Amino acid sequence: MLDRINEDELRSVKYFRAKADNRVLAIYIKADFDEFEKFPPYIESEEEIQHLKEAYKGTDPETERRTKAHITDDDWPLQVIMLNRQPGGTTTPHYHIPEVSLPDLPTRHQILLGQSGRARVKILTKEGHDHGDIYLEPGDLVLMLEGHEIEFLEPNTRLIEIKQGPFPVTDEADKINIENVIPAE
Repeated sequence: MLDRINEDELRSVKYFRAKADNRVLAIYIKADFDEFEKFPPYIESEEEIQHLKEAYKGTDPETERRTKAHITDDDWPLQVIMLNRQPGGTTTPHYHIPEVSLPDLPTRHQILLGQSGRARVKILTKEGHDHGDIYLEPGDLVLMLEGHEIEFLEPNTRLIEIKQGPFPVTDEADKINIENVIPAE
């Protein structure tokens, strides 16, 4: 991923690198990040495009390229993803499966940090039991350990997503969709 990015052209992301071997030491992302198209997503095959249409209501490959940026290399242990979506953008309920062995954890954990706008986050068990909604606003943070569904509620809702890596080869391989959501009691 990082080998496809011309770092000299970036305005809102700075990679700090070791002089000896050029390894990344830190990544600084400015609050006004808007360079989504410089971090092209994984959408390349017909299968990935079809998955995108099924997993993300109200989006297509071009919209995805303008509203989602994977800032880190896919094989890193933490994934940083910038999101900027419009009202109605929704993910299907899902959870993330570990690619590598984690200490007695059945899922990969994920953090969402509200930067602007408002989003609804439904909290679910892996089995689909609904445990309620969180309305994420600027400055709010949620750590999700199992299932979740995200709906963007206001124009230009921006979320910072941080989840355990590595990121699998495709978005479809990254998660298990929850087919039947069981309402909260």
